[in-house]
Parts: sequence; structure tokens; C-alpha cells
Amino acid sequence: MKPSNSRFVEIRGLQCHVREWGTPGRPQLHLLHGWGDASATFQFLVDALRHDWHVLAPDWRGFGLSRSGADAFWFPDYLGDLDALLTHFSPSEPVRLVGHSMGGNIACTYAGVRPARVAAVVALDAFGLPDRQPQDAPGRLEKWLNQLAQPDGFRAYVDTDAFAARLMRDNPRLAPDKARFLATRLTRSDDQGGVRVSIDDAHRHVNPVLYRRAEAEHCWRRAKARVCWIVQADPVWRRKLGVPDEVYAAATACFAHFREVAIAESGHNLHHDQPERVAAVIEDFMLECLPDV
Repeated sequence: MKPSNSRFVEIRGLQCHVREWGTPGRPQLHLLHGWGDASATFQFLVDALRHDWHVLAPDWRGFGLSRSGADAFWFPDYLGDLDALLTHFSPSEPVRLVGHSMGGNIACTYAGVRPARVAAVVALDAFGLPDRQPQDAPGRLEKWLNQLAQPDGFRAYVDTDAFAARLMRDNPRLAPDKARFLATRLTRSDDQGGVRVSIDDAHRHVNPVLYRRAEAEHCWRRAKARVCWIVQADPVWRRKLGVPDEVYAAATACFAHFREVAIAESGHNLHHDQPERVAAVIEDFMLECLPDV
């Protein structure tokens, strides 16, 4: 495995953990993980990269080694954190973003909010969420208030092997050695002989702010970056999530420079199931968009 280094960067009053691979001074790739994950989950993808990149991957607030101590998390904060991190690592050069799931949605939104700051985006199975209706608001807010009043933490596991088994149940394509690697990097001691996932308990709370797909699309339309969406070849998961084909097509039409690549024999975690194929698509796309790399 390619070795990585850890550093902590203070942004917006938060000690943010950033994992980095490769050679400083080489072209940067910023990898943005999804909900429930951490920067180390990109290890298999980084191992498959052929070129010498300086890869930088933060743990979002409340995930991995980044802490926040908040009792609620807001999507705009991810944009604020990303903006601060990019100012730290690449204050002048337009950046290359690769994001999985939530991280991909953050990357695509940021590309529209700060169009001059982003040169290229690759989003892995990140196509937004189902639109929410106004009548959903009272129930969501009530549920959120109830969770604040009676917080419920994430469950504990006997050991990392038990968590690795859970990962393989969730993703039958995940090989045992990869599951063990992920389990040791996605958990921490529970101080009682077991382990818990390295996620702030407040992430269990329902998001009280309804997702407005029209707002996301308006952000996407402002993006000037070249955008590549890497998705599962079988769209059944997207449809079950509540994003039908016509809504998906409308999303892809928002981007002025758009490409879609479908990966067969993969689930939602494409970078775990097919890391070599995903890495090849990412590098070919970045090299095509930016021939000076």
C-alpha cells in the first residue's frame, strides 16, 4: 500500500484531519469521502493511481479524526470547510476534486458556488437526494427536536473483526482483507474493550433542513468545471433511493461540460469494488482536461 501522512489543519475553529499521499509539489487531487466514511477509505483508489499526484483527503467534521463537538451538522458547513481547506492547500490554482456520495455532492455544489476555483470534478455515485416536499417539514423538525432531547449514540462492536463482518454484509463484493483494513480505520476504542465507529453521535440525528433539489440544480448550472460522474452500471440503487431516470437526466443536463461513465460489477462504493477501473477513469479524465498535469 502507498504510505500516507496525517496532518491537522485548523479551519473555522476546527482541528481538521487531512491525510495525504504522494509528493508535495506534484499536481493535487482532493479526495472527499462520503457520509460515514473517512479519508483512509480512499486507500485502494490511491494505490491504483498510476501517476504521481499529491493527494489530499480531509476527514469531514465529526468523521474520522476530525472532531467538532456539535449537536447538529449542516450541509453548508461542509462547503465552508472545503473552501477553507482549499485556501490553505491551493490558494491560487483551480483545484481538481474527486468526491464519493456525499463528498461528490459537496464537490459538485462547490463547483457552482465557486466556479473560478474548480477546474475539474469527478463524482462517484453522487447525484443528489430526492426532493422533499414542504409538508414534510413539521415532522422532520419534531423528530430532530426529539433526538436532541434524547440523543442516541452509534452501536458498539465486540472488535474490529465484528465490524469488518458488518461491512461485508453491507457490501458482499468487499474482500475480507479490504474489510479488515477499513474496520481498523473507521473505528475507535469504546473504552470498554470494544470499538465504535469514528463518527460523532450527532450524525445520527435526522437533518431538519429539507433537501431542495431545485436549489442544488441552480448551483450545478453555475459550474464551469468539467464534470465526470462515475456511476453504477445498474441504476437500481439510485431508483430505490428516490431519484428516477427523468430526475437524473435533468441533473446531468445542468452541467455545461459533462461526462458519465458507468462501472459494471460494482455497488455504491465503486472505489472499493473496482478501484483500478475507477482510478483509470479519474486519471484519464484529469489528464484530458488538464494536459499540463
